[in-house]
Amino acid sequence: MVDSIARVKHIRVTPQKARRVVALIKGKQAQEALAILKFAPQAASEPVYKLVESAIANARVKADKDGEYLDEQDLYVSNAYVNEGTTLKRFRPRAQGRAFQIKKRTSHITIQLATPEVAETNKKASK
Repeated sequence: MVDSIARVKHIRVTPQKARRVVALIKGKQAQEALAILKFAPQAASEPVYKLVESAIANARVKADKDGEYLDEQDLYVSNAYVNEGTTLKRFRPRAQGRAFQIKKRTSHITIQLATPEVAETNKKASK
């Protein structure tokens, strides 16, 4: 019964592009998610890969702290979402002395891993 969360904030990838990558791994087993992300062609897959690895490490540390047995094969991505971060505003020169605004968007990505027992108890608690 291990539940772990990993977050990264202000990552320089647009939320729209990050959501495409996160949708690939939602509900998958953690090891399978790592395999999918390793070969995904999107640029956002690298930070999400590192985030899943971090969540696995967090689960391992939490299980050791609680004195529980953790089989990493049991972990799966129970929740994963991307929120919009701050937007960096930059300006480009355009014709006739005008300025054109460029928005460099950032994302906050959250990955939550759980074992199947934790998922069942969370569903019972929410009802």
